[in-house]
Amino acid sequence: MEETINFEEIDEILEKYRYEPSSIIAILQDTQAKYRYLPKAAFGYLSEKLGLSTAKIYSVATFYENFSLEPKGKYVIKICDGTACHVRKSIPILEKLRHELNLSESKATTEDLLFTVETVSCLGACGLAPVLTVNDKVYPAMTPDKARELLAQLREENQNAC
Repeated sequence: MEETINFEEIDEILEKYRYEPSSIIAILQDTQAKYRYLPKAAFGYLSEKLGLSTAKIYSVATFYENFSLEPKGKYVIKICDGTACHVRKSIPILEKLRHELNLSESKATTEDLLFTVETVSCLGACGLAPVLTVNDKVYPAMTPDKARELLAQLREENQNAC
């Protein structure tokens, strides 16, 4: 599933940060924003351009939870499983999404790279529980049926964008 890397785009990111090794976190954030994950091919290139070891860059990328080494979908759905959401039945929502998308605990992203489903400890919207986000947009008072409708809406939105 490895995407082809456009090293000119990586160079633009590096230029933005003046090739400063101390800017590695920001460089990785921008790279991930561009590709929706950190492609393996980027590590060697960044190592060469920044004068940092590949191991050092990899250690930064794996230390921070927000970085992903696996491709993510166009729509990243995060389901809160904090106390308030859990008590208000977030797990049936997660199960419905996984069923609808043919995903599991070990397979979080659809084959077509359209959806990624993740659980998070808290989204900070306890009063709106149960909550999920799609690319950081909050959807409150979610139910399994509303989640299924949301998937249909996102699929339609994607079709119209093509």
